[in-house]
Amino acid sequence: MRILLLNGPNLNTLGTREPEIYGSQTLADIERRVSERAAGQGAEVRAFQANSEGALIDWLQKEAPQAGGLIINAGAYTHTSVALRDAVASCGLPVIEVHISNIWKREPFRHDSLLSPIVVGAIVGLGARGYLLAVDALVDIEKGNG
Repeated sequence: MRILLLNGPNLNTLGTREPEIYGSQTLADIERRVSERAAGQGAEVRAFQANSEGALIDWLQKEAPQAGGLIINAGAYTHTSVALRDAVASCGLPVIEVHISNIWKREPFRHDSLLSPIVVGAIVGLGARGYLLAVDALVDIEKGNG
């Protein structure tokens, strides 16, 4: 099984960006831990991060046909991008939405997700651990257990 890991704008600054909200792990740390977790379950991970909406969509459209699931933290595009939402909806994969912080404990504009209505599940507020839980969920879904 191939799992896609897609991270949106500003997630490349994890580790230094508002550590009181996002923690001290870098995106590279998270990608490594996700890959290790997946490998332990017989899956591989293809990871990508971009600050550009078009780059995220282009990568997803290119990679989705060879994948079995998608973990996405769309960052601010969660709340604003109909184009990314449409690309995720049409990718044909089970999708888990991840947010490091609890979006409902933050500013009101973060409370609405354009992705949540189209994904299998969402993991919010559990820090970087949410990505690992998403791997577990996708592997279970692939095995018919989820």
